[in-house]
Amino acid sequence: DRAAAQPLDTTPAAAPVAAPPDSLVVTGRGLEVWFTLARTDHAAHGAACTDRTIEIRRGGERRVAVPLLYTEQAPRMLDDSTLEAILYRNCQPAGRYHVDMRTGQPTPVHGG
Repeated sequence: DRAAAQPLDTTPAAAPVAAPPDSLVVTGRGLEVWFTLARTDHAAHGAACTDRTIEIRRGGERRVAVPLLYTEQAPRMLDDSTLEAILYRNCQPAGRYHVDMRTGQPTPVHGG
């Protein structure tokens, strides 16, 4: 006894969501800060949001990616060597970070 063949699913697959293009979000002090990679995240109630990574560019040649810091808002320059960026998790602000503009290293800001 053979199982009946299942009909072929001819429903069109959903088109892949295109990643947003890199976006310039901050300029000054001889550098540019760009939103680069993107991911979709979800709030506790199910709403979707888009988190972006940031990349620091100098002179169009040197690029420094900021690792593991996804945000939904543009960072701000604090001084000649430091950016402040807000980490987002589940579509909500989850912590403030200072980012070394030379290395891209984020450091959590405690208190304040």
